[in-house]
Amino acid sequence: MTRLIINGSKGRMGQALIQCATRIGGLAVVGETDTGDDIEPLLGGADVVIDFSFHSVTAPLATLCAKHGKGLVIGTTGHHEADKLIIREASKKIPMVWASNYSTGVNTLFWLTRKATEILGTGFDLEVVEMHHRHKKDAPSGTATTLAEILADVRNSQLKEVIRHGREGIVGERTSAEIGMHSVRGGDVVGDHTVIFAAQGERVELTHKASSRETFAMGALRAAAWIQGRSPGVYDMQDVLGLK
Repeated sequence: MTRLIINGSKGRMGQALIQCATRIGGLAVVGETDTGDDIEPLLGGADVVIDFSFHSVTAPLATLCAKHGKGLVIGTTGHHEADKLIIREASKKIPMVWASNYSTGVNTLFWLTRKATEILGTGFDLEVVEMHHRHKKDAPSGTATTLAEILADVRNSQLKEVIRHGREGIVGERTSAEIGMHSVRGGDVVGDHTVIFAAQGERVELTHKASSRETFAMGALRAAAWIQGRSPGVYDMQDVLGLK
């Protein structure tokens, strides 16, 4: 039995996690915490914490989990570099799954994006378009950033040097090196992501559309069960799904 604490339990993803956990054998939610709650007293009765709160919460939570030897599944995005360093330091003591997206379909999209970029070569222009609900606070989404990182990695580029966030005014012709990134917000869209490969005379598009948060919740719960008993370190959903 894997005993879980859901941090960010009052949010959309937190509620989905709690509901989905009741349908999966071998999992038990033993704690639900949110803004203002003290999670530390609950850690003794848990094995893994799933965090879908806010990016500024994750680094101190990771340090706390490391102190108590509890696994951590990170579902927050938009972390600052300083926070990332703290999280990685904590991973030296505990296992954690740190993924921008926990959907099985999206992780298939990651795999396909890498393969398509390798096959199509440098003759195609690369663009990423993502759309989420009007309440999402960060942009671009963590999933879109991961897709751009994959594109840059295959092209042997530094993402920060080639990323182009939208276009406005007289910006000049598109360079072959740049990777376009476009964020759309509106309504109740759970999450749409498209990678565009555009060349002279043809275009390839890879798209994933999520219609329910359950797909992310089920993946995160799968990660929590998988991580129990693992060696300290940072894992992702490619590890959990055996795609590496």
